[in-house]
Amino acid sequence: MNYNEQRIKQETLKKEFCELLQSTHREGVDYVIEDLETLGFFDAPASTKFHLNHDGGLCEHSLNVCKVGLMLREEMMKLSPASEAFLKKDSVIIATLLHDVCKAEIYKKVMKRQKNEYGIWEDVSGFDVDYSSFPMGHGEKSVIRLLLSGLELTDEEMLAIRWHMSAWDLAFQSPEQKNNLNMARDLYPLCALLQSADGLASSIIERKKQNGD
Repeated sequence: MNYNEQRIKQETLKKEFCELLQSTHREGVDYVIEDLETLGFFDAPASTKFHLNHDGGLCEHSLNVCKVGLMLREEMMKLSPASEAFLKKDSVIIATLLHDVCKAEIYKKVMKRQKNEYGIWEDVSGFDVDYSSFPMGHGEKSVIRLLLSGLELTDEEMLAIRWHMSAWDLAFQSPEQKNNLNMARDLYPLCALLQSADGLASSIIERKKQNGD
């Protein structure tokens, strides 16, 4: 994909992201979009070397998680119609689209040395991580950023975003924090839905091709 094609794709994804977020009619979403623009969210990668490690990857990942989350919600409602009451569509959209806003400002473009297909070292563009601008953690940083932007969040949305990393969160090593995560999942099924959607999107939809694939 050349530069122009990549830019067109990024703008298309950004438009889809903004329209989905605005469809919730939640107080503060326009302020969130403005702040995400300033932080570089729509140009950031989703990771340094794993899933969607390219310009615009973070927005693409967020949309993938949202689409999986909405699909899971529909299927859960078929299996358990009562789940509609505690898996509200606007909450699913808010939590899935915005779970990773903490990553918007941490990736910095760098040049790295890498062997090409012929085994020759060459300079390639890549990303490093720099947490110095706001070292507040991961899920908790996303929640704080959103609140600072003026977004109205429910308790279940805050807890789902805070704990979306599940056992991959370093805080999970603390027995107290593990109890907090387990309690959040028990109280709010949105936590389990976001964790599932995030894992499915990154591990299946965004899976890099392996040898033999």
